[in-house]
Amino acid sequence: MQIVHDLKNQLNGLKLYATFLRKRMEKSERPADELETMAKLISGLERAAADMTVLVRYGRTLELRRQAGTDLAPLLSASADGAPVEADGGQYEGDFDPVLLGEALKSITAGARGDAADGEGAAPVRLRREGAAAVVEWPAGARADAEEDPFRSLAGAQGLRMALAAKIIRAHGGEVGREGALLRARLPLQGR
Repeated sequence: MQIVHDLKNQLNGLKLYATFLRKRMEKSERPADELETMAKLISGLERAAADMTVLVRYGRTLELRRQAGTDLAPLLSASADGAPVEADGGQYEGDFDPVLLGEALKSITAGARGDAADGEGAAPVRLRREGAAAVVEWPAGARADAEEDPFRSLAGAQGLRMALAAKIIRAHGGEVGREGALLRARLPLQGR
């Protein structure tokens, strides 16, 4: 993982140089296409650095900051990016790290939707109770359907985010998987 960390630092250095050049170009009234090219270069460097951050996090041991009584339903709603969430009534309280679990749910939602830009017209994410567990189901979008197991593929940036999401869910004592056209996560709830 040290090599990934070093590469990320090099990318951030290149981004600083590119930002410096962009600001200099803006002062000298350069053509719009040159400024646009520089903006795209900086954006690409930012994406690459963000992807490397995810890779480093995936390789490290997770440190959960669990909070007893954290309700899964609001976490899921906040992470759905506009997609509708259908939940059976009641609370879904567990000993969860709300920050990490919210990130995992958001990554799975994005992975399930594939290339969809927002939640408009998206099929609903479902939350239900099965015994002492909460079950979350996402209808898999076109990109997720093409993969055998989106939680283990590590193909591209989204595959890496899905693998990190699976690692976070498993660290909470849960499990993830794909069943047909659904992505499914199961998380333990507090004694009910």
